[in-house]
Amino acid sequence: MIPDVSQALSWLEAHPDALKGIGRGIERETLRVRPNGHLATTGHPQSLGSALTHKWITTDFAETLLEFITPVDDDIDHLLTFLRDIHRHVARDLGEERMWPMSMPCLIEDSNEIELAQYGTSNIGRMKTLYRQGLKNRYGALMQVISGVHYNFSLPLSFWQARAGIVDEQSGHDAISDGYLRLIRNYYRFGWIIPFLFGASPAICSSFLQGKETRLPFERTDKGMLYLPYATSLRLSDLGYTNKSQSGLGITFNNLPEYVKALKAAIKTPSEEYARMGTKDEQGNWLQLNTNVLQIENELYAPIRPKRVTRSGENPSDALLRGGIEYIEVRSLDINPFSPTGVDANQVRFLDLFLIWCTLAEAPEMSSDELQCTRANWNRVILEGRKPGLMLDIGCGEAQSPLAEVGKTLFSDLRRVAQTLDSQHGNHQYQEVCDRLVACFDDPDLTYSARILMMMKENGISGTGLALAEQYRHQLTEEPLEILSEDRFAEEAARSQVSQQEIEESDTLSFEDFLKSRG
Repeated sequence: MIPDVSQALSWLEAHPDALKGIGRGIERETLRVRPNGHLATTGHPQSLGSALTHKWITTDFAETLLEFITPVDDDIDHLLTFLRDIHRHVARDLGEERMWPMSMPCLIEDSNEIELAQYGTSNIGRMKTLYRQGLKNRYGALMQVISGVHYNFSLPLSFWQARAGIVDEQSGHDAISDGYLRLIRNYYRFGWIIPFLFGASPAICSSFLQGKETRLPFERTDKGMLYLPYATSLRLSDLGYTNKSQSGLGITFNNLPEYVKALKAAIKTPSEEYARMGTKDEQGNWLQLNTNVLQIENELYAPIRPKRVTRSGENPSDALLRGGIEYIEVRSLDINPFSPTGVDANQVRFLDLFLIWCTLAEAPEMSSDELQCTRANWNRVILEGRKPGLMLDIGCGEAQSPLAEVGKTLFSDLRRVAQTLDSQHGNHQYQEVCDRLVACFDDPDLTYSARILMMMKENGISGTGLALAEQYRHQLTEEPLEILSEDRFAEEAARSQVSQQEIEESDTLSFEDFLKSRG
């Protein structure tokens, strides 16, 4: 099941400098909650700045759903300290509110009480809120307040120069894009290892279902918690980030023009279901941006995305066509409940190893049907990943192999990548991550999902979440800032508010004309 990567690993060992300068960025989402664990009802704190234009602190779907964004960084410790500084500042600013330390929300009596994120009166701000209105009407607000961590990753130009023989990024962007697409295809085949190791949402509060039927064979505790005994990440299951209407879009990752063409087609493909809903209700209130399968490109739910930084007013797909793939965004990480910042250095180092391996390993082209086949292994790991003797499909189910065997084989490759990276840094940190994580295949009780489920069974989801939220609030508010300063946060908050005002004052089109101009 694991491709033979020995030649590529030998090449890497002969070119260790090719890995100097890996670019990394983190986006972490977290719900603001009251001391009793219920969602905060306050708006996004003005003291934090404008959610529309702030560089590091914004909101995702809801006013209560914070999102923290780090700049690109080539140093893991610096990256994580920057992220922690954001958490320290926000923890102090929130007063009595806490940051919920898990992916799945808990105490929400009525999903209609979830206020959509607000971005001011500008056309772009109103469009962002209307897009979220469409998400709420299409999929429900509860699904949208599930939190995650996104990991952005790019290999240095020196890697592509050594591996693909290119001269510079501009003339070599096709080769770089092909390399990242190889990574993505391998991620679809083997990325289930991420929820196996780091999935941390094996249970939900019964209130999350809001009375809806589910076919999942949940077990129930006295405290009303629903769980699957071997589940790893219900966030990634059909309860969470999925969209059945997207499965027939035929999006593949074999070459960039085909991917972009399929993505552009999806935002032009009408949906009968959404057409019945319409764009406005009888009172003339907006319900969604349009009635297509995707309102905008970002609505495509995927465990990984090819990305390029967009210019002002540019669609993500146009940015990719302009300059090729610049980095990839990994979207399968649950919030790490054992870290005050939702992610830790062990996870970052594992992702480095795995994504480098995905770039080196051969990855035959995959049809959209083959991509759908990979979902079977993901679903198996998501719902019963810790089940003893669990088997995974090879290809589209032609044969099967034990998960533990596949995982340990993969780690023997990752260890060689780890040795190369450690030789760069003069330590054994990557190899130590391999030692720690490979043990999970023989003892799945070491995984995040097993550890958090044990705590949840004892204290319930809300009890566990509140205890951790309080512990991290105390920890973060007591710690001094290390990279940023309170003055720097105040400057950025002020700058963002001025920037939002300037955008609002520069609008010349009506909202309807603005939407038409955006296609």
